[in-house]
Amino acid sequence: MIKEKNTKKVYGDISLLIAVIVLSLIGTIFIYSASNYSASSTYNDAFFFVKKQLVGIVLGAILMICIGNYDYHKLKGVTMPLAIITPVLLSLVFLPVIGVENYGAKRWINLGFITLQPSEIAKFSLILVSATYFSKYPERANSFIGILPVLIFGGIICLLVILEPNMSITVCIALLLLVILLLAGVKIKIFVMMIVPAILVGVALIFMEPYRLKRLSAFLNPWSNPKGEGYQLLQSLYALGSGGWFGVGLFNSRQKYAFLPFSESDFILSIIGEEIGFIGLIFFFSF
Repeated sequence: MIKEKNTKKVYGDISLLIAVIVLSLIGTIFIYSASNYSASSTYNDAFFFVKKQLVGIVLGAILMICIGNYDYHKLKGVTMPLAIITPVLLSLVFLPVIGVENYGAKRWINLGFITLQPSEIAKFSLILVSATYFSKYPERANSFIGILPVLIFGGIICLLVILEPNMSITVCIALLLLVILLLAGVKIKIFVMMIVPAILVGVALIFMEPYRLKRLSAFLNPWSNPKGEGYQLLQSLYALGSGGWFGVGLFNSRQKYAFLPFSESDFILSIIGEEIGFIGLIFFFSF
């Protein structure tokens, strides 16, 4: 008796794919709206940032398709090479010519046609290395010695990132490490023992650099220095406030005209809120 071969194809979550595509397109529209003035003034090309975004979308889509058709169990085979490559990439940012310095920070590698930020790769490396380790030795999550290899790897990454310097990403990676350990089943006693030193180190890093303390102060009270450290945050609040309930309309933002620095990247949410308003943001985040 010959069994009929199962030819049924397995499809992924189509709704998720559609959501990613739609959000990417919406994001590109808002990037154009927020950046066309600054891009024209700085690069003489209103679509400068849009082109960069489209390159990222295309590369991301290709990578998504490749990974979607790849057996994730095989990722265990690249864990060790990735654990070695990640610190190397993080170290390359400090080399002349290869490393790119911007606003006093060395966070990128120059690949000629595009820049690479190794700290973003480090996040995925930490997840993969930790998952591979604890899936192979689940019982080691019960002792401090057992979790030490993961702590050392995460600590090396955090050290290299803070030297760039990039405290925000360092904090993200440290929090990611703590969450991974908690999910791996680390005992609460050991977990608390790690949180206390982590908080103390974070506070020490803030006080070690005066500009970090100023930024924290500006975040808590931007009106204390409206023309200095608090300027950007205040301008973002003005943008959100101007948007009101329903916004000033797509492409009609006023804060993007050199009032709000980095309106096309770090503070693009303020421009989106100004143009589509509070109600629009609710729908945007609910999508």
